[in-house]
Amino acid sequence: MIRQLVRSYVLLVAVAIALFTVPVAYTLTDQLRDDTRESVMREAETMARLLGTGDVASCEALTQMARAYPKREKVEVTAVNGCALDGLREPARDAALTEALENGEATVDWGSDFIWGENLVITVPAHERAADVTTDPDQVVGAVRIKFSTDHLTYRLWTIWGFRAALAVLVLLAAAIIGVFAARRLTAPLRQLNEMASKMSDGDLTARSPVTGPQETQTLARTLNQAGERLDTLIASQRIFVADASHQLRTPLTALRLSLDNIADGTDDEFVREDVEQATAEVVRMSRLVNGLLVLARAEAKVTAAEPLPLREVIGERLDVWRPAADERGVTITLRGSTDGRLLVLASHGHLDQVLDNVLSNALEVSPDGATITVRVEPRGDEVVLSVLDEGPGMSDAEKSRAFDRFWRGQGLTGKSGSGLGLAVVKQLVTDDGGTVTLKDAPGGGLCVTLTLRAARHGGG
Repeated sequence: MIRQLVRSYVLLVAVAIALFTVPVAYTLTDQLRDDTRESVMREAETMARLLGTGDVASCEALTQMARAYPKREKVEVTAVNGCALDGLREPARDAALTEALENGEATVDWGSDFIWGENLVITVPAHERAADVTTDPDQVVGAVRIKFSTDHLTYRLWTIWGFRAALAVLVLLAAAIIGVFAARRLTAPLRQLNEMASKMSDGDLTARSPVTGPQETQTLARTLNQAGERLDTLIASQRIFVADASHQLRTPLTALRLSLDNIADGTDDEFVREDVEQATAEVVRMSRLVNGLLVLARAEAKVTAAEPLPLREVIGERLDVWRPAADERGVTITLRGSTDGRLLVLASHGHLDQVLDNVLSNALEVSPDGATITVRVEPRGDEVVLSVLDEGPGMSDAEKSRAFDRFWRGQGLTGKSGSGLGLAVVKQLVTDDGGTVTLKDAPGGGLCVTLTLRAARHGGG
């Protein structure tokens, strides 16, 4: 917006300068042409009178005036009255000379239709006159032609236009500087509103904008601040409700599962056992759903700050937890990549554990018996890339686009215990810690979950 305001301001100033200076420059150019033409015409007419007089004194005076012109300019004279013209050339026979000798008309030729050429050529007829006669008779006795160099005029022309062009550039430069200052001052309230909106889009609902600037921006700032306060209150209430509801549901679900286990242990009826197992599976799924909602609510609250954590140590602990479950199905979990035990990443306490648990749980659930799950660590400058590759059915592009939606479950899941919150929780936790998560096809089939985490310096964040 600042650039648009500055461009508009400079364009307005440029138009004003053009409307003022261009006509003035054209007027000065025309005045320069007219003054030069009149000056040369007067000298040519004076020489023509001397030529028309025809006496010795007049012819000598004409010769001296002609020789006074610089070398780059020429005075050419043709005479039929016997006037002695020592060293003066006669003009070439052309239309202008014919017009002067036969019709008695003076001609002016600038040499070009655009401003002027190299020479201004003025041809003036000389009428016969006696020394004691004051009137001009009609008889033409010769002609005087002056070829006046326009070099000086061209220099004056460049001076006129160049000075105004340089002045226009300086004015435009000053206008641009003033425009930048004015535009930044005018748009400062809008930048503050944009900064507030950016913070709110990043999840900081406590961001507020100063109420400054024109009345319109002040009204907008108050409205956005009120909307932010109300939205913060509503989101906080929703988080509290989800957290409380999830916490309150965990106890009765645990009791219900214990009751179902007791029923299964106390009956020999196969049909009852089957129904109890189905009910127990649904209770387990509901427990996972409640736990996922509780984790998601806490993650959205952003109550903890990121801190340096030893990545290899965290990964080792989680793999030790999941290897027994993998061994029961003959699934192998391998760790590859960097073996640097000092590798640190920035993450909130407990976030990385939950992320790995959700990703490994999904990978184990979709992996066939005897498959391999590969965990790969790769440092990349200020980032650390953590990838988990499985050998399951993978995901289509459409499924990848929805995989992070809450309560969405892919077709590749082998059981019915999934809550559909696993990847949603993963994305929320990783994003809160300043990282990213992406899904792509694993080499040879399966899914590759790639986590990009911020690397931390040794001994600090």
